[in-house]
Amino acid sequence: MPHRWTTRAETGADIPAVREINLSAFPTAGEADLVDALRGDPAWLDGLSVVAVDDSGTPAGYALLTRCHIGDVPALCLAPVAVRPDGQRTGAGSAAVRAGLRAARERGERHVVVLGHPDYYPRFGFTRASAHGIGLSIDVPDDALMALTLDARHPLPAGIVRYAAPFGI
Repeated sequence: MPHRWTTRAETGADIPAVREINLSAFPTAGEADLVDALRGDPAWLDGLSVVAVDDSGTPAGYALLTRCHIGDVPALCLAPVAVRPDGQRTGAGSAAVRAGLRAARERGERHVVVLGHPDYYPRFGFTRASAHGIGLSIDVPDDALMALTLDARHPLPAGIVRYAAPFGI
């Protein structure tokens, strides 16, 4: 039976749950520590840290969009996306990603990049970034770096992605 997730912007009360989601979804504390570091960075944009909550209001899925640049053009970076192990494959992650992208579009943001699984992110409209002349300063598999325009009137710019300092890229 499909689950219906409610999505919303993270609140201060969600911070411990978001950390726990990231700790449980990844093999190290790296992503959880990254989110904590980004909260204090200028790249953090209120309303673009999104949780998918279950019927009891407990966060199960998470997606974060922060400021980055493609060349000199402002864009967003989607990372991390995480789901508690007991909520995986239920749509919690997809719900959080879709809500984050919708919130970004409503804010007037134009472009998003993601470094992730090439079988997962195309469902949201992401395509291979290299096809648009977008790259990174580090070596990654070509199909893992993807990009999306949120406004068809503004095609993706070419350039090297510059992440916020906490990413270390």
